[in-house]
Amino acid sequence: MELELVRGPARALADTAGGELISFRDGSGTEYLWQGDPAFWSGRDPILFPIVGALKDGVVRTPNGPCRMERHGFARRSEFAVAERGREFVTFELRESPETLEQYPYPFRLRVTHELTDSGFETSYAVKNTGPSPMPFCIGGHTAFNCPLHPGERFEDYALVFDKTEQARSVAVLPGGLLGGYLEKDYLLRTDAIPLRHEIFDKADTLVYDGLRSPGVSLVDRDTGRGVHMDFHEFPMLGIWTMPGKNAPYICIEPWQGCGAYADETGFFADKPHAVVLAPGEEKRLSFSVTVL
Repeated sequence: MELELVRGPARALADTAGGELISFRDGSGTEYLWQGDPAFWSGRDPILFPIVGALKDGVVRTPNGPCRMERHGFARRSEFAVAERGREFVTFELRESPETLEQYPYPFRLRVTHELTDSGFETSYAVKNTGPSPMPFCIGGHTAFNCPLHPGERFEDYALVFDKTEQARSVAVLPGGLLGGYLEKDYLLRTDAIPLRHEIFDKADTLVYDGLRSPGVSLVDRDTGRGVHMDFHEFPMLGIWTMPGKNAPYICIEPWQGCGAYADETGFFADKPHAVVLAPGEEKRLSFSVTVL
């Protein structure tokens, strides 16, 4: 079920299928979010929970038993309930079910709030352990922005401009989606910008950064400065992706709490980089915001 959000001239749509924000338009009618053309990629703004990325051999161990899930977990394929709703916001809720417990042996409550702001929107996650034992999880956003955003522009006209000059190397994505080592090409050493080219993703698949200095990044047309800024400062990792080999007209900016499996990981969920372990009754909140430039 799609729900409309309204604030001033801005309009957005949120969907109970996957709990996603699936459209955001400003007063000019510009659509900022990718609309899921299956010729390129049918996704739009999936929620990555309770894992981010792929599991090694499709499984990760916990004291409660093994977790077996497809890449990025089950939330993106789940139907959420509406917990709260206002004119400018909606809060979706997902709880455990017999189907989720087969994959992830923990009772939980995941609430996702999408709220319009004066100049964009904010997405917030609240994960609560409703069970009797410690609960590990990862969570992340996967927001796909149209790129280009305006008629007459090209993908290559855009750049990702970070808030600070970085000294970061991207973790390499290995066959099967595992992580290990670093890319041969460094895109964020002694610079604050990555000029966008499809060749980057044809070779690297995904740019994966851990511990960036910047609290945010802008997707902007280098000539006009128009675009969007994402504040992801509450998240320790960032993924950047578009479908390799497709020359696709979108780019995903993905704030992560946790990541896919490393090729040499222990195989225990709690050992995954940046995984959160909640005590019974404990809740973890995270949010990111997007501002139109």
